Amino acid sequence: MRTLGTTGPRVSDLGLGAMGMSDLYGPADEAESIATIHAALDAGITLIDTGDFYGMGHNELLIHDALKDRDRDAVQISVKFGAQRDYDGNWLGYDGRPAAVKTSLAYTLRRLRTDHVDIYRLARVDPAVPIEETIGAIAEEVEKGHVRHIGLSEVGADTIRRAHAVHPIADLQIEYSLLSRDIEADILPACRELGVGVTAYGVLSRGLLSGHWSKDRQLAAGDFRSVSPRFGGDNLAHNLTLVDGLRDLAAAKGATVAQLAIAWVLAQGEDIVPLIGARRRDRLSEALGALDVTLTADDLARIQSIIPAGSAAGGRYAAAQLAHLDSEQP
Repeated sequence: MRTLGTTGPRVSDLGLGAMGMSDLYGPADEAESIATIHAALDAGITLIDTGDFYGMGHNELLIHDALKDRDRDAVQISVKFGAQRDYDGNWLGYDGRPAAVKTSLAYTLRRLRTDHVDIYRLARVDPAVPIEETIGAIAEEVEKGHVRHIGLSEVGADTIRRAHAVHPIADLQIEYSLLSRDIEADILPACRELGVGVTAYGVLSRGLLSGHWSKDRQLAAGDFRSVSPRFGGDNLAHNLTLVDGLRDLAAAKGATVAQLAIAWVLAQGEDIVPLIGARRRDRLSEALGALDVTLTADDLARIQSIIPAGSAAGGRYAAAQLAHLDSEQP
């Protein structure tokens, strides 16, 4: 178990990211998704991450179905809100207005059929709304008991400080992996200065670090990796070469490449909780095996030499989606 920051909840060492069960990675089997959530809970995972825009509410409904016969108080549900999408799934922007905060939360609570969300966070900064106003609105819901803790998602150090000045922030959710280490310069130090935890998504870089990817893999319709810079042409070939460099060390540790990559994130600090985006029980089982992998100082140095910071080819998102690189607000 780990504590999210100095004010956040006590959660399992690994969390389950449920997005792919409803959206953005192509079709998913609903029965297998629910079975995977059940397997995660049975294995001791207590943190489930979702967003109200994952499958336009489908993900929250799915989580409700999975938890309906479980102890709600034994699970922490983290919800992102604010992303605006149309019927076809196109991204339209972000809404952080106080009225939108309260409306989004009301709909989320109805879909989840619960009276509270454990961590609530704006998915990306709304450039038209000062972060202080958004956090203030969530803080009012904390006072009412509808939200237990406030989080942030994909923001920079300045925004973290501004938000934390309004209300204690439990955690920042942001991408962090061997191939995505931008947060180490300014963002992670700011979190540690303020006592803000980190829930790290993309710890397998959307499959690149899984050890199962190949340059010939065909992606299903609706899988956003088909337009992701890291998965295209020469970028993909370069990135897979980096990953191949981990195979000997993984074998020497009695681990898979995926387990080694997850163990690396776990080793970066007790204040970091990796989110595992498993959609199937076999992938979940493999990810859980990372908890049995101990990395020595020599192991960490060797991993650093194989995949130095900044060595990945291609961005993790299109530039416009990198909200934490543009944290200036009114």
